[in-house]
Amino acid sequence: MSAEFITKEVEKIVKNTEFEYPLNIAMATAWILGNFKGINLKVLDVKESSSLTDFFVLGSATNPTMAQSMADEITKQLKVHGYEVISREGSRKGDDWILLDFGDIIVHVFLDVSRSVYDLDNLWENAKEVEIPNSYYFSSDDEEKSEDATGKSYF
Repeated sequence: MSAEFITKEVEKIVKNTEFEYPLNIAMATAWILGNFKGINLKVLDVKESSSLTDFFVLGSATNPTMAQSMADEITKQLKVHGYEVISREGSRKGDDWILLDFGDIIVHVFLDVSRSVYDLDNLWENAKEVEIPNSYYFSSDDEEKSEDATGKSYF
């Protein structure tokens, strides 16, 4: 996936009139997480129950390098659109939770094996979950159609 493709797709979501600010920013971060093969993605609307932020974006990574890449790309893409990270926590090697605070949205990137320890899903169980379109998730359709030189499909 090229940097130009990521920037173009994020820009489409940020400018999408279907999502008002700050939901558009939350959905753009969800797209990045999904396309970096993040799992268990959630966007929670917490504006009625929290004075900290309007939306939480939660996602899990299967390894620390993946989590760092997700957090770095979110920071980079939102900066392009004028949104600076206010606070970044958990960026040291071995951390199992990265928190990116952009003010109106807070992004949580967990290592999958540690997500249940922090249990934000249950802590905010009364928050309204915003549906993330299926197209925001990484698709392995090309992998499923992979064929060798003889035309035989591997899958």
